[in-house]
Amino acid sequence: MTKQSSWVQIIIFTAFIALFFVLFLLLPDKVFSERENRELTQAPAFSLESLFAKKFTTKFESYTTDQFPLRDSWTTLKARSEIAIGKEENKGVYLCKGDTLIEAYEAPDQKQLDTNIDAVKSFAESASVPVYFALIPSNSEIHSDIIPKNAPNDSETDVINYCYENSGAKNIDIKASLLAHSYEYIFYRTDHHWTSLGAYYGYETLMNEMGYIPTPLSNFSPQTVSDEYYGTVYSKSGISWVKPDTMEIIAPQDASTEVMNYLAAEPVEGTMYDYAFLEKKDKYSMFMGGNTPLLKITTKNTDAPKLLILRDSYMDSLLPFLQANFSEIDVMDLRYYKTQLMESSVADYVKENGIDEVLVCYSVYNFGTDTNVFMLK
Repeated sequence: MTKQSSWVQIIIFTAFIALFFVLFLLLPDKVFSERENRELTQAPAFSLESLFAKKFTTKFESYTTDQFPLRDSWTTLKARSEIAIGKEENKGVYLCKGDTLIEAYEAPDQKQLDTNIDAVKSFAESASVPVYFALIPSNSEIHSDIIPKNAPNDSETDVINYCYENSGAKNIDIKASLLAHSYEYIFYRTDHHWTSLGAYYGYETLMNEMGYIPTPLSNFSPQTVSDEYYGTVYSKSGISWVKPDTMEIIAPQDASTEVMNYLAAEPVEGTMYDYAFLEKKDKYSMFMGGNTPLLKITTKNTDAPKLLILRDSYMDSLLPFLQANFSEIDVMDLRYYKTQLMESSVADYVKENGIDEVLVCYSVYNFGTDTNVFMLK
């Protein structure tokens, strides 16, 4: 390399750094990333105390990363580069057949899994009503055949079997039903959740195993509400060139069904479908309005039993199907119901609200990692 060419490279590199430094100073900071569906780090306030405690430098590094000029374009370029050199993944997300983005499954910490399954067993053994337990496998298990063979994709089936052997509850196998319909559109291609169709097959299995008659799929008229859905796996991956998902509503909210949302001490009227979320990145929160500590759904079937569901967000798109089978469906999310359980247990809630049956239903991943399931005890 000649001395002249070295100077040319130095000048180009310096100009490149200078350009992005100027852009960083001139461009306004962004508060929220639509693509990543999260708030971006803002400029930290400087103080000698935070500097010496290394808090300022840590936050400033996060700030410069989040506010880097043309961040989304660079993220996409990195993802394309990773795929181009044959890695088939970026940030742990694999680009699979049919523009399907799948995040490989990592088995949970055994101690945490044992803590959670022990909580289910203790609750099932002490509850005064029947307790059902179901785990929902993810796309990485149902469609493991399209993930690269060398991907570190642990077995969800092993976790499911272990949990069912030790649950002490009445186990319900949802995996078999999803496998039987794996050729259908039962999981979003850009998100970790199941689609409304996948949720229907989950509902059908639950009702059959709990002794109820599920409403036939043929009784519904699916309605497409969005063809522009990009989910959380898409947001994480940086693989921005795949086509969006389609979202459907299969079971409409009955005119006589009432939804009460216990976001605070006083309940507010809720809905099974909050269409305002269709205008946002987080479109999946259209189902039941997103995460909430407690929901009470009251139907016209006054002679039917009352069901309490302990769950994660997968259940949100399944709940509308239950309108035909129960008089009341109480839906508790232990992640957000912590304060209330400091004063009154889940078992107390069952007795005080006349609950007839309890369903504990989580995705395999969330059940293995949720640090709030112990509150079932």
